[in-house]
Amino acid sequence: MKLTVNKTRISLVLMALIAGLAACNKEKAEEPKMEETMAQPAPSASAGVAYVTSQDAGVSVIDLATMQVIKQLDVKADAPRGLGVTDDGKKLIVATRENESISVIDTATGEVLQQIPVGKNPEFVRISGNFAYISSEPSAKGGPPPKPGAEEEDDDDGEEKIPAKIAVVDLTKGEKIREITGGPETEGIEFSGDGKLLVITNEADNTVTVHNIESGELVKTIPTHEMGDRPRGIKVSPDGTTYLATLEYGNKFMVLDKDFNVVRTVDTAETPYGIAYDKKGERIFVATNKAKLLQVFDAKTYEKIKEVPTGNRCWHFSFTPDDKQILLACGKSDAVFVIDAEKLEVTKQIEVKGLPWGLVTYPKAMGSLDKP
Repeated sequence: MKLTVNKTRISLVLMALIAGLAACNKEKAEEPKMEETMAQPAPSASAGVAYVTSQDAGVSVIDLATMQVIKQLDVKADAPRGLGVTDDGKKLIVATRENESISVIDTATGEVLQQIPVGKNPEFVRISGNFAYISSEPSAKGGPPPKPGAEEEDDDDGEEKIPAKIAVVDLTKGEKIREITGGPETEGIEFSGDGKLLVITNEADNTVTVHNIESGELVKTIPTHEMGDRPRGIKVSPDGTTYLATLEYGNKFMVLDKDFNVVRTVDTAETPYGIAYDKKGERIFVATNKAKLLQVFDAKTYEKIKEVPTGNRCWHFSFTPDDKQILLACGKSDAVFVIDAEKLEVTKQIEVKGLPWGLVTYPKAMGSLDKP
């Protein structure tokens, strides 16, 4: 009897164990596998992209996380130069010289949505809201500019004095709606701090002109010849109180106050071109073409902080959206130089063939062609 009882107890224990194991296995079977429950590393937030025009090619797209070219965009026209991106990042606007138009590109697909005629020799592009402003050079003859002090060959034939136009394009309507008359061979375009005025550099007659953005009326003309010829880059400070303009044949940039009075000039290396503040307005960056330098100045004292050796024919540049790096397009080096914004040292060269000209980023960042 005792033996029987023990066998019974053993059987009951075994049955309980088997039942427990079965239940445990069932629970495990119902649970997702470990690799399914553990959250996979989320892809890092996009660092954004840079768009680079090349005069003998199209537009290169650089992934700012990897600093590599990830695609090429065909602008369906020759000689792309100035460019800008809309506030929502959905459209890229590129000035194409040979067909006197801008190409409107869908950034998601890379397709050209429309080509809009704007005028002869379109160059700079700036965007404000749903409107694009494009400078032109109707009297430009192409080829290299004359040497400093040289007379224009046809200076008195009247053609050199053709006033240029700033085309105003309604991007919603997809058409040029009006023009603002600038000086001969307009170059850089900047908006005033309050957005009511357009500030333009005019290289052929050595002036900076200020215009009412709504009416196009000329508000002020600032001659530059006594300080230097061929004004090129133009930039407003982040607080909207100071304007800078590079004088290519003066080897300096001039400083204007909020009322567009010249308050001083600052010497630079040879042939300064693109110019920009950093986002905080603490430093000024100048790309000097022939000197092959990116020069950095203190924005309060205008003392030179550092010179960064670069490549050949470096004109335009932009900070990355996180303000940690600077990308500089160097046309005759067929490269974009990547510069650490704090150490002020070149960290990489990205091959971009076809004479890279202009560069902007999305999300937007401070640079010679755009600002946040």
